Amino acid sequence: MSDIFLNVLPVFILILTGWLIVRFGYLKPTVGDALGDFVFRVAVPVLLFRTIAEADFKDGSPWPLWVAYFSGVAVTWTIGHLAATLVFGRDARMGVLAGVSSAFANTVFIGLPLVSRIVGEEGIVALSILLSVHLPVMMIAGTVLMERAERKVSGKPGQSPLKLLGGVARNLARNPLVIGLACGAAVHLVGQPLGGPVKSVVDQLAAVAAPAALVSIGMALDKYGLVGNLGLATVTSVLKLVVLPGVVFAACHLLGLNDNWTTALVLTSAVPTGVNAWLIANHFNVGHALASSTITLTTALGVVSVSVWAYLLM
Repeated sequence: MSDIFLNVLPVFILILTGWLIVRFGYLKPTVGDALGDFVFRVAVPVLLFRTIAEADFKDGSPWPLWVAYFSGVAVTWTIGHLAATLVFGRDARMGVLAGVSSAFANTVFIGLPLVSRIVGEEGIVALSILLSVHLPVMMIAGTVLMERAERKVSGKPGQSPLKLLGGVARNLARNPLVIGLACGAAVHLVGQPLGGPVKSVVDQLAAVAAPAALVSIGMALDKYGLVGNLGLATVTSVLKLVVLPGVVFAACHLLGLNDNWTTALVLTSAVPTGVNAWLIANHFNVGHALASSTITLTTALGVVSVSVWAYLLM
C-alpha cells in the first residue's frame, strides 16, 4: 500500500505546489489561468492527438468501455440529484448541480496525468477513447437537465431543444480537446506514422501536459475553497470518490474489460470533481457554493481515495 501511495502522492504534490504558489503570492492567479489555457488549448490536445494517431486499438469495440463508465455516471448522478432534492430539500436546479458535482470527474487535468503514471500508454488509449465522448455527453446532459430544471423552478419558457443542442454542438466543435482527438483519428486512419521534427515537437508538447495540468489546477483551487453547503457537499464528495468508482469497477468486470482498461476507468472516475461543475453553476447562476466546496473537498481527500482504489486494483 505504501508503494502505491508514494506513486499517487506526486500527482497531488504538484497540485499542492500550484496552490501554494498562488496562496503565498509567489505568482499571481492570472498566471495560473494562462497556464490552464495553455494546457487545455495546446498541451493536452497534442497529447490526445498523438495518443489516437499512434494507438493500437487491439481491444476492439469502444462500447463496453463507454457503457461501463457511463453506468457509473448515471447511478451516481441520480443518487446525487435525489439526495439534494429529497434529503436536503433543494430545488430541481440544485439537484442537477449535485448530480454534476457527484459524477463529473476531472478527466483532463488530473485523470490523464494519474492514468499516465499508474497505467501507462494503454491506459491513456482507454482514457482517450472515453474523452472522445465524455465531454459531449456530460455537457449535453448537464445543460439539457439544467434548462428543464430552470423552467420548472421559474415557470418561464426555455429554449427549444434544437436551439439548445445547436449551441452545445457549436461549442464542442470549437473545443480544443475534440479537435485534437479528431485530428489524431484522421492521422490514424491515413496510416502515416509521425516522424522527424514533427514527431519531436509533438512528443515535447505532450510531455509537459501532465505536470503543467496538475500545477495549473492547483493554482486555480485558490479561488474555490469551502464556501458553504458543506452537508450536501460532503455527500456529493463521497459519491464522487467512493460510489462512482465503485459502480464503474463493478460494470467493468461485468462487461469483461481487460485489467489495464479497468484500472484506467476506475482511477479516472476516482479523481476529484472537475471545474466543469463550477462552470455549469456559473452559467446558470445557481449552486456556486456547492460546486466550489465539492471541488475543494474531493481534491483535498483525493490523494487518500485514489491511493485506496489504486491499491485495490493492483
